[in-house]
Amino acid sequence: MAAASGPGPGVGGGGNGGNGGRPRGRRAAGGWAPCAALALGWALGWALGVEPPHRCRPDPALLPPPLRRLAGSALLRAAVPRLRAGWSPCQLYRYRGTAAPPNGTGPCTRGWHYAMPAAGLRSNLVTEWDLVCAARWKVPLEQTTHLLGWALGSVTAGMACDRFGRRPTFLVSLALAVPLGLSVALAIDFVMVLVARLLFGAALAGAFLSLYVARLELCDPPHRLEVTMIAGFSWLAGELLLPGLAVLCRDWRVLQGAVTAVLALLAACWWCPALLLESPRWLLATQQLDRARKTLRALTGSGGRGAEEQSGTMAELEALAEQCPQPRYHTVCEIFGTRVIWKNAVILGFTAFIGSGIRHCFSRNLVPHLPRFLPAYFALRGPEAAACLFLCVTAERCGRRAVLLLCTVLTGTASLLLLALTQYLLELIVLMLSVLGVTASHAVTMLSIFFASEVLPTVVRGAGLGLVVGANLVGSAAAPIAAVASSRGFFLHHLVFASFAILAVLSIMLLPESQGRRLPHSLQEGESQRRPPLFRRPPREDHLPLLAPRGIPHDYSRIVPSAQRALGSGRGPAGPPTET
Repeated sequence: MAAASGPGPGVGGGGNGGNGGRPRGRRAAGGWAPCAALALGWALGWALGVEPPHRCRPDPALLPPPLRRLAGSALLRAAVPRLRAGWSPCQLYRYRGTAAPPNGTGPCTRGWHYAMPAAGLRSNLVTEWDLVCAARWKVPLEQTTHLLGWALGSVTAGMACDRFGRRPTFLVSLALAVPLGLSVALAIDFVMVLVARLLFGAALAGAFLSLYVARLELCDPPHRLEVTMIAGFSWLAGELLLPGLAVLCRDWRVLQGAVTAVLALLAACWWCPALLLESPRWLLATQQLDRARKTLRALTGSGGRGAEEQSGTMAELEALAEQCPQPRYHTVCEIFGTRVIWKNAVILGFTAFIGSGIRHCFSRNLVPHLPRFLPAYFALRGPEAAACLFLCVTAERCGRRAVLLLCTVLTGTASLLLLALTQYLLELIVLMLSVLGVTASHAVTMLSIFFASEVLPTVVRGAGLGLVVGANLVGSAAAPIAAVASSRGFFLHHLVFASFAILAVLSIMLLPESQGRRLPHSLQEGESQRRPPLFRRPPREDHLPLLAPRGIPHDYSRIVPSAQRALGSGRGPAGPPTET
């Protein structure tokens, strides 16, 4: 993509000329670089919980006296049952009296021997607390707990974004992630790991959500998708870096400490306002005019060909700020009292839930062909990258709603074909359908979250997007939950999500189109969005960037009289929105 080599006009600020490029570049890095560090924390759990090949350690006490003097492979053959795939992972022979042939098997009594390294690590949660055999269910429990922590953090951070701002929420979340990450590394038992991983995931989710909202609100319409997809590639790069970091660290506690150190460095660097400023759109929407004036001045610089217009707008904002308006904040409860906003949030949360929940049904067909952890890990990142590329090419040309509908149809079709015809299809066709399903489900999830961020109004964008991201993470938790039941609940899991995908196809038709349109500013604007015809391309309303190098766009000038009218009537701004 063109913006991969340099920041687009919607991600930065500064005056004209050569000096303006550096601030824009810094702010572009401020929106993209943290994604790689947060992705390390996200992917960390799957390296910590990978189950290495293992077998029971022989227990001479269970052997008859003539066999207790054996050693090495002879002792192993006498104590551990031999299976087609290797030694039994959970059983030891049982003997009655001094009889030489065993008369049964029983559970391990002296622990397990693990074939390490696994996922580049010489020890992990599984080997630390023997989470195999009868205790194997604790691994998906830990993964589910971590994902629920992400869901809880998304909802909580979303509400904090709308009350305290995007930048404070991001910084506080990062600051909390550092001690919580250290508590995971220093955990002394499995219960402490569960609690620490829950809170660590919540802190990471808060940083992710607040950064996502802040980055989006600093973009102009033509570059919103581009900037978000570049952030997605940065996230993917962080996931790909994890195995290399694991090989360097070798121990799970050291790996957790290394990721925490990266987050600490991120928190220290991003405390500088030059990398991440507060969203001026949110400041204006909540009538914090003095802070908005200062933030806009920092974004646009001074001088240049737009200096007269800039100074006029700043003067109007300063005059309004002198009236000492009280900031007006909105809560998540106000979403429940709306009709269109609530409908959009429910539909997009539902599609995000389906996209993440059904992915396990497809990846389950791929993993057996990649039995080792690292090849499977890298192979499953391929469809994620393909989904990002597909959205970059199509979502800006064809519209968000049409592409989301297409990806949902592909997901549901692949799911139904695999559900009904797997035993009759060639193995190659099953693999192709599974790859298609994984790619389409990734696209559904990413586009649902991005679409929701565009149709939700500024005053409740954090809370609404937190609910959508939380639904996505609850769907992701379906994979480890299904692993607890092994294959017994897989058919029902697949059937339920395939049915949901068909229902989602119908509900997507009720969504508005946000391609090329300004972000809604108030609850009234969010309620005024209407569903356009599916195959008629909606007109682009505006192409002006918020952070253009020629001063403040005229849309920010338009919000000044809107705010003035709102102050006179004693209610929040409901006039023409600002285009950012």
